Amino acid sequence: MTFSDLPLIRPLVDAVAQKGYAHPTPIQEQAIPPALEGRDLLGCAQTGTGKTAAFTLPILQQLAEAPRPKGRRPIRALVLTPTRELAIQIEECCRDYAGGTDIRHCVIFGGVSQRPQVDALRRGVDLLVATPGRLLDLVGQGHVSLASVAHFVLDEADRMLDMGFIHDIRRILPLLPERRQTLFFSATMPDDILRLASTMLRDPVHVSVTPPASVVETISQSIRFAEKADKKEALIALVEERPEAATLVFSRTKHGADRIARILTRAGIEARAIHGDKSQGARERAMNDFRSGACRVLIATDIAARGIDISELPLVVNYDLPEVPETYVHRIGRTGRAGHEGVAVSLCSEEERPLLQQILKLTGLQLEEDGTLAVAPPAPPKPRGPHAPKAAAPQPGRNGERSRQGAARGKGSRPAPAEASASDPSRRHRHRPRRIGAHAPSTDRRR
Repeated sequence: MTFSDLPLIRPLVDAVAQKGYAHPTPIQEQAIPPALEGRDLLGCAQTGTGKTAAFTLPILQQLAEAPRPKGRRPIRALVLTPTRELAIQIEECCRDYAGGTDIRHCVIFGGVSQRPQVDALRRGVDLLVATPGRLLDLVGQGHVSLASVAHFVLDEADRMLDMGFIHDIRRILPLLPERRQTLFFSATMPDDILRLASTMLRDPVHVSVTPPASVVETISQSIRFAEKADKKEALIALVEERPEAATLVFSRTKHGADRIARILTRAGIEARAIHGDKSQGARERAMNDFRSGACRVLIATDIAARGIDISELPLVVNYDLPEVPETYVHRIGRTGRAGHEGVAVSLCSEEERPLLQQILKLTGLQLEEDGTLAVAPPAPPKPRGPHAPKAAAPQPGRNGERSRQGAARGKGSRPAPAEASASDPSRRHRHRPRRIGAHAPSTDRRR
């Protein structure tokens, strides 16, 4: 299928072609047709799957085809996203795709002066991309009205909840018209996300390109065990093993991100850190240096990294394991995008082993002896129903009496031979797991 096969207007098809895209991704192929029909959507899609275009293209088309209201343009479409980096990225997509239309769009987020944003809103905006905090601020000041919103997108819903935006979302929802189209996207679908979606969506179309909490199979994942004091040497060695690779390192804390950047810089490896305490200008400079190759390593916290969109990022490192297992899926989703192969390496200390077990349980992976992560074999089904085997009844003794060995081992009896365990090498070939990828340091991608 090509974009021309989708029911998109010519200006949007031409804009997509100018970006070099010929074929829609699976999430775009599934989501665009029902979204164009005005249906609500519940989309489960990881980062790097093309979900931004999956909701921006149908919304832009519906705005272009609808009669324009008289007077100053009201906000007719709202995209709510958790971070300013992600908001900027979505607004850039709107600019790329809406170039052949007369649709006006604007992005608002905190951490910068609100004056340019307010000036753009006063001129009239059809589509608004916003972070929750700045949106509520400007609503409270009377600069934003959501009364005319016909299309609402909640993007990265799971990250919204992780960042504590659930209360902001609940304050925003009553400001929207009840009759609207809602597109709800999340990389994972835990129960709290499904409960939130059920309060917002009406008879939604479900679209999913990967099972919830799954990981992209083009990513080679592995674990390296290192105690806290040894992690800096392990990270330096890992980066030096792949001198040609741009590397994204995840830190659990802002202070940790700055410290890792200093450690790498002292080791002669150019590195930058981005997190919420950095100014917008500093974060943009760090991102530009990373994209241009001026620095090889970018250290980020989970919140700051959500707007990073680099299609060929080869290596992701978890310096600290995340405390929320779903965050692991978000992190490694930064690599292996758009069909490219990627490598994800996690440094795990002894005290982080419980966090590792939570990740393995969520993703269905298991740790191999060489440190790689592989898909665990399915457990054999338990027999049920009338054909299930029954426990063997005690056999009659020599004189026709029932032997005492049925329920308890009799005196001098020999124990039954133990069944070979799954860890027995002689039995391993029966349930050999399917590998996700090769050991991380190797550049050989053969499988």
